[in-house]
Amino acid sequence: MTQNVGGIDRIVRIILGIALLGWGYTAQNWLGAIGLVPLLTALIGWCPAYAPFGIKTNKT
Repeated sequence: MTQNVGGIDRIVRIILGIALLGWGYTAQNWLGAIGLVPLLTALIGWCPAYAPFGIKTNKT
């Protein structure tokens, strides 16, 4: 598993994940748990959706 998520992409994923979790909490909706996906991919630096297409947003 090589990292394929770069710096800006990680920041956007973290913000989006936190926003989705916050929305789910305030709306009391379990769909906010979808925010865990971008948070997890940002933390590990690998996105399974990028892998089949060979997309890499990191510089290395």
